[in-house]
Amino acid sequence: MTTHLAACHCGAVKFRVRLTDGFNTRRRCTCSYCTMRGAVAVSAPLDGLEFIQGQHLLTLYQFNTKSAKHWFCSLCGIYTHHQRRSNPHQLGINLACLAGISPFDFPQTPVLDGINHPTDANSTPRIAGTLHYTKTPPRA
Repeated sequence: MTTHLAACHCGAVKFRVRLTDGFNTRRRCTCSYCTMRGAVAVSAPLDGLEFIQGQHLLTLYQFNTKSAKHWFCSLCGIYTHHQRRSNPHQLGINLACLAGISPFDFPQTPVLDGINHPTDANSTPRIAGTLHYTKTPPRA
């Protein structure tokens, strides 16, 4: 497992995270919250998160079934991570919080069907589509 340093936008919350399978687990989701949040997440085990500073500044948000737990910095508002509803033994980590990594580093990111959540449908996760990013050449 690869370890990364990470932080919220203002730097008040800093942490280390061990990713389950590097960036191969990156994904977006079509549920109402993820659609509005717009973040790309990667997976980490529950014990793969170690706070360096600012854990007390995190605010918890839950909705609907209240089984997923979404944390964000109470100062800058950036979503840092969540405990997954589909697999409560895993965390989703905001890829953009990882030092030196951007969601725009990846030309394609799978989008999971969160509207028809696998927990509700008693099924496996379904790919709803793919998010594509193509870099425009710099202006001359």
